[in-house]
Amino acid sequence: MTTDKATGQATPLDRFIAVIPAGGVGTRLWPLSRAAAPKFLHDLTGSGSTLLRATYDRLEPLAGSRVLVVTGAAHKEAVCRQLPEVNDADLVLESEPKDSGAAIGLAAAILHHRDPDTIMGSFAADHVISPDQLFQDAVKEAIHTAATGKIVTIGIMPTHPSTGFGYIRSGENLKVPGAPTAQSVVEFVEKPDEEVARQYVESGEYVWNAGMFVAPVSLMLKHLEANQPELFAGLQEIAAAWDTPSRDEVTARIWPELPKIAIDYAVAEPAAAAGDVAVVPGTFRWDDVGDFASVGRLNSAGEVDEVTVLGAGARVFTENSSGVVVSDTKRVIALIGIEDVVIVDTPDALLVTTMANSQRVKAAVAALKASGDTDVL
Repeated sequence: MTTDKATGQATPLDRFIAVIPAGGVGTRLWPLSRAAAPKFLHDLTGSGSTLLRATYDRLEPLAGSRVLVVTGAAHKEAVCRQLPEVNDADLVLESEPKDSGAAIGLAAAILHHRDPDTIMGSFAADHVISPDQLFQDAVKEAIHTAATGKIVTIGIMPTHPSTGFGYIRSGENLKVPGAPTAQSVVEFVEKPDEEVARQYVESGEYVWNAGMFVAPVSLMLKHLEANQPELFAGLQEIAAAWDTPSRDEVTARIWPELPKIAIDYAVAEPAAAAGDVAVVPGTFRWDDVGDFASVGRLNSAGEVDEVTVLGAGARVFTENSSGVVVSDTKRVIALIGIEDVVIVDTPDALLVTTMANSQRVKAAVAALKASGDTDVL
């Protein structure tokens, strides 16, 4: 246990428990990422670690084995195989997706039922972050700030005027001991157009909202109850039964009826309006691996010519070409005189597009679903 040398008292870090929401299919990464094998179960960086395993390893120095994982029931076997350290009581399985409000809210309710003094930190399983030390430094600041009675989001210092992320407008420094960069949050703003995004970045007052929250569980639940009383009541009932033999029965009865809402709308935005939210700006490199262009940016390992190649045993020939090839087959793929191409080869589906069009893969998945071709989704 970490103690303050001057007082002999336990520090806020001792109250910290990490939560890893592992949800979302990642449809822009189809056909590699699918409902049965979403992106967090894949190694998309050529590091030898899946995104989920890397997330756990990044949090372990801060939380030890105090980690709760929230994922779909269909992924239980794969998650347990990748994270054998997580025991059954700390694996929260969703029978159906209910968005982040229910997922993170249930984690908060379970942890509160076990120990109301817990400070939780929620970190998505499908983000790529480096270096780990800078991330851990930011989380430590967030924990110290949360201990003062704040919901803390870790914002990402913007590297360009992105239109793909929400933004957080920061205010004055909060002068929190142990958290020199913690600031108040003025407001959360939705994804802007390019001109507005440029103004945000130039002002120096905004950071990207990466969906990372560190907060006292009691404060999270207070705002959840005030803004989403029906969701709060259902989650409290599940949490009360969680560490009892009636867990499965109660969860099966209540979970399907819970309202769907994102944690930003259920808790973070109303809490910010009440002055209860702070932000710690993160200076680490962060990518949510939203499409195959991201995969190309993140990977230099396995590069042939100017083509990023991913896949165990991939057989790729290139000449005067650039782009990304992800191979899940033993088929030889030859690229000759083609630029910025994206090729994803799996046994039952082949994707061919360009880096510039990689965001449009999501629309193709929607069209396949509408046409009934769900066997490849």
